Amino acid sequence: MTETTASSPPSRQALTVGVGAGGLATADMVLNIGPQHPATHGVLRLRIVVDGERIVTAEPIIGYMHRGAEKLFEVRDYRQIIVLANRHDWLSAFSNELGVVLGVEHMLGMEVPERAVWARTALAELNRVLNHLMFLGSYPLELGAITPVFHAFREREELQAVMEEVSGGRMHYMFNRVGGLKEDLPAGWMGRVDKAIANVRGRLPDLERLVVGNEILEARTRSVGVLSRETVQAYGVSGPIARASGLDVDLRRDAPYLAYAELFGDKGPGRVVTRTAGDCLARLEVLLEQVHVSLDLAQACLDRLVQLPQGPINVKLPKVLKVPEGEIYCATENPLGFNGYYLVSRGEKTPWRLKLRSASFNNISVLSEMLPGQLISDMVAILGSMFFVVGDVDK
Repeated sequence: MTETTASSPPSRQALTVGVGAGGLATADMVLNIGPQHPATHGVLRLRIVVDGERIVTAEPIIGYMHRGAEKLFEVRDYRQIIVLANRHDWLSAFSNELGVVLGVEHMLGMEVPERAVWARTALAELNRVLNHLMFLGSYPLELGAITPVFHAFREREELQAVMEEVSGGRMHYMFNRVGGLKEDLPAGWMGRVDKAIANVRGRLPDLERLVVGNEILEARTRSVGVLSRETVQAYGVSGPIARASGLDVDLRRDAPYLAYAELFGDKGPGRVVTRTAGDCLARLEVLLEQVHVSLDLAQACLDRLVQLPQGPINVKLPKVLKVPEGEIYCATENPLGFNGYYLVSRGEKTPWRLKLRSASFNNISVLSEMLPGQLISDMVAILGSMFFVVGDVDK
């Protein structure tokens, strides 16, 4: 759809007529990309003003998937909230659940069994790999390469099988509970996860050969969509996108939860992956390297679980779970960035307020800074490299 209206600078959200090279009349055009368009990751709308082939201004327009999750939280008890909390970013369902249960456990002063801590950490890292593999397959697809998505989905299916086995859910796991996990790990499951990790690790070079050093992919991504470290900080961008711009921040290391303090310690396998270029290629490289790190972390968790003695996987809860009066902000390092829950309790079985700070919202807001000055032909490459989920924006 194209809109043209009369107006004047500075907004340039209008038809601005001038004289170009050779005496030809030129004009700014207002274009709507979306809300139903194959160039977007879901129901997102971009209102852009273009001058010829170059973008002058860009305005992300969100809210087409808004479901009022935060208000729905307030009329459900702390067990029921989990089923809603894991849906806003459907590629990071297990990680979404963690923010709720960790916040509630902290307010209750509850100590979770050690086996649950390590099992949660392993599942969170497997979920991170599933998230990253989706983007590692879909992003080249948006640039015109179809083969990588088949390799990425092959690896996803390998890990998806063990996640489904342990939780019973394929995408929305609903496996976290206040006090631990829903139930114990199936017999022989850790061996099957160990095999799945080895298989994925062994086949990842097949995917890497298709994207790393690919001349066409690099031509479409190198020095395209550069996001400066200062802009990252100004907009609250987090996760792989921020680290690709040189911001060395990761809550797993900087504000550790679960078993991350040990995993990111001196002798642990954890490390924070960063780049400095801040372009589309850097963001892809960070994602690819983080897959290897997360596989290492998941493997370390499995090795620890095998050594731990048998014991409880959760804490027995009362029939009606009430959280003491107070408030807390609990943030986790989700696959796409910071995921925070601000919980306010009045001592009842339902939260008085539960505010969600999702990573994708900030990561999309920065498009208004990134897109101006870029070519229309580079817009899809930039948009895809922001690795967002629209439900995580709209919540």
